[in-house]
Amino acid sequence: MTTLFERDAQSWRDIGGLATAEEIAQQPAVWRELAAVLAREGRRVADFLGGALDDPRQRVLLTGAGSSAYVGEIAAAELNAGCAADVRALASTTLLTHHELYLDPAAPTLLVSFARSGDSPESLAVVNLVRRVVPGARFLHITCNAAGSLATQAAGDPAACVLLMPPASCDRGFAMTSSFTSMLLAALSILGRRPDTGARLGHLTQLGERALADWAAPVARLARQDVRRVVYLGSGPLQALAQEAALKILELTGGRILALAESPLGFRHGPKSVLDDTSQVILFASGKPLARRYDDDLLAELRRDGIARAVLTVGPGGDFAADAPAWPDAWLAPLWLLMAQQYALQQSARLALRPDNPFAGGTVNRVVQGVTIHAHDAA
Repeated sequence: MTTLFERDAQSWRDIGGLATAEEIAQQPAVWRELAAVLAREGRRVADFLGGALDDPRQRVLLTGAGSSAYVGEIAAAELNAGCAADVRALASTTLLTHHELYLDPAAPTLLVSFARSGDSPESLAVVNLVRRVVPGARFLHITCNAAGSLATQAAGDPAACVLLMPPASCDRGFAMTSSFTSMLLAALSILGRRPDTGARLGHLTQLGERALADWAAPVARLARQDVRRVVYLGSGPLQALAQEAALKILELTGGRILALAESPLGFRHGPKSVLDDTSQVILFASGKPLARRYDDDLLAELRRDGIARAVLTVGPGGDFAADAPAWPDAWLAPLWLLMAQQYALQQSARLALRPDNPFAGGTVNRVVQGVTIHAHDAA
């Protein structure tokens, strides 16, 4: 019988967590399939983008809500550094409320939307908003659901381009897992215009397969500890990874474990006060030597203080490490996220929740509900 993260498949099914466990475990296979998608679709998307990324007047807004927003935040700085266009991440939830601070009707604009389902009201509303406010704006939809409204409404629109992720990436479980890492890698590949995308994704796939096998038992042991607070730390693009990791444990434990995300340097400026003997600190270690010095300084301080129950690291030279190449942090973020996803899943199981749907009462939903979209010119 198949074993996933120290449990057999039937055990995960019995506790309502099989879909999430499978979707975490399948990610290296999804990345391999993504490489094939990009090889097949890359020219079409590049033709749509044209010379936009080489135009310093061009604004590229990476948008999404919740986890999808963190996809853009991890990728934005890496992409911005590699092209002439102004690339920035901006959550759709922010754009809907304060668009006048971010949109310039006179600036050529490309809105890149990340969406698992493509049916969340904010995703659709932001596209309509930008279309009204910025004449000539164009739209790249990176989504996991061919039947979602974001994808279907773009059919036949010359100003829009849809890049569909592998079908398996459209997670059945509550939490975004495969969808998150596949959209992140697609953005880094397509917008980063890497000529070695296939080889890089192939290497990452191998690293992910080994990491899943090597980390399953120690993550399961770690999750047996009764913690009440989890702090994720990361610098640069890894701060957004920390936000995604914190969201995963909040979601999968139904909010019973509180989570906080910060940068290692920012943590001392007040957030450190959250620590007590029920706290677990997990730091995503940067591959950048200067950032690692700051990481190491904080780790030494936290271990010297002895307040948190445990302090550990994920990344190069860490407690959860991999023989990863010296790639930018944004490219290795999907690999390190495999640890955090497993940890959230195992904590959910320890608390006797149902990881595939931790909110049985419907107070929080897989596709957000209850959002009223107000007119953008409302007072």
